[in-house]
Amino acid sequence: MSERTVQRLASLSPEDTQDVLRLIDHAELADGVRPVDEQTLLHLRHGAEHVGHLLLRVDGRLAGYASLDLTEPDVPGTAEGVVHPEYRRRGHGRALARAVLSGRDGRPLRAWAHGGHPAADRLAGELGFARVRALWQMRRPLDEPLPDPSYAGRYRVRTFVPGRDEQAWLEVNRRAFADHPEQGRLEPADLRQREDEPWFDPSGFFLAEYDDGTGRIAGFHWTKVHDGTEQLGEVYVVGVDPDAQGDGLGRALTLTGLHHLRDRGLRTVLLYVDESNTAAIRMYESLGFTRWDTDVMYQG
Repeated sequence: MSERTVQRLASLSPEDTQDVLRLIDHAELADGVRPVDEQTLLHLRHGAEHVGHLLLRVDGRLAGYASLDLTEPDVPGTAEGVVHPEYRRRGHGRALARAVLSGRDGRPLRAWAHGGHPAADRLAGELGFARVRALWQMRRPLDEPLPDPSYAGRYRVRTFVPGRDEQAWLEVNRRAFADHPEQGRLEPADLRQREDEPWFDPSGFFLAEYDDGTGRIAGFHWTKVHDGTEQLGEVYVVGVDPDAQGDGLGRALTLTGLHHLRDRGLRTVLLYVDESNTAAIRMYESLGFTRWDTDVMYQG
């Protein structure tokens, strides 16, 4: 009979980190979707004092991983987990989930299921969790016609300058995403982590300044190019300052980034948008995007 153990760690050794990253890669290859979000990957690669780690081993081999973030006392904690494809349908995912629940200190907890798998939905129901949020992944081919962006003479567009634009960008990002549970809380350390990632390219990070000589940022479009053979780009994040909303700046910035990704020779572009953000979904649909997949958040 197999021996199953769950180990709780405040931090991971370099060896454990590499094992977890390999497990995530195996799951993504098997499922066609990455089982954890970008923030969890950044925590793994760079470390995070406030994130706990759970390692599930079967006969000494890493079979599952979960992260547990209870940093902010006034908001629900967050968790993500993955079971190696070779160890599924044996109760290991349920055991890992219960170990996460036992460490949440009575706090409400939110957990993402990437790709909206039926098995995740069943497990959430068994544990008393309810669906509270959904994130659409939308895609469009880049070989189809693209309108040209129009800024109506009100803005000047340039690219991000590392070492100079960080604070100004953080301020407008905070204003643009004041009600967003993740994006609006980015801090300087979060931005530095992303600037240190291999995919970071300031030539694909567009800033629209008010054309009034002040240099104030009115909006931005940060693009991303994915590794691999898919020739895949991403509308990483588009944000518009509240003072500039309502005049088509978000659409113009989106088009600027799409033209850039197409000029890079990419074939497809993706983006993520909250299912409840119907205005943004309509705009993206008008630019040729269609829903590709759905990530679901559960809370219990």
